[in-house]
Amino acid sequence: MTANVVNLVTSGVFELDGGSWDVDNNVWLVGDEREVIVIDAAHDADAIEKAVGERALRAIVSTHGHNDHVNAAPELARRTGAPILLHPDDRVVWDLTHPERAPDGELRDEQVLSIAGTELTVLHTPGHAPGAVCLHAPSLGVVFTGDTLFNGGPGATGRSYSDYPTIVRSIQDRLFALPDETTVHTGHGEGTTIGAERAASSGWEKP
Repeated sequence: MTANVVNLVTSGVFELDGGSWDVDNNVWLVGDEREVIVIDAAHDADAIEKAVGERALRAIVSTHGHNDHVNAAPELARRTGAPILLHPDDRVVWDLTHPERAPDGELRDEQVLSIAGTELTVLHTPGHAPGAVCLHAPSLGVVFTGDTLFNGGPGATGRSYSDYPTIVRSIQDRLFALPDETTVHTGHGEGTTIGAERAASSGWEKP
């Protein structure tokens, strides 16, 4: 059986560099009726736990360490026993929110996570954050991009630990290598496709 994808939108505050902004985040659940993973445990552990239900939560996967993507992760892990996974290059960002609690495991480039008979390949895509990753599920025709690629272009790079030329290279080298029809499930807002963003990229600021 192939896994299905469920989207939960949670709301809270993104904080970095002394600023704060109200945000809505996409939390993604990938699994079947028995087991599931959560991609980006944002803001509301109660709502995420309810969405998981009676299923076994196998992992809490963080696309990067900004507070609005990980602020509910430790509480969700405490309740469910699921490990929190993060790319080690983003530990410096994670520690801004959770200095007292380390992630439980590391994500590696090209690592394959399996859930409900479905494989998700980790793609290290730095730029928005040094350890940002995307998760490509070829059998589902989707990629979960966190804040690396949105409907309308690259994620923000105007704050600490981010870099515009780096995010553009990540998108061009890693994400634009995926099939055009691949659906992009983003960290905020509406989705898009790789083909649509590739077609629009000629108008991006050049690094």
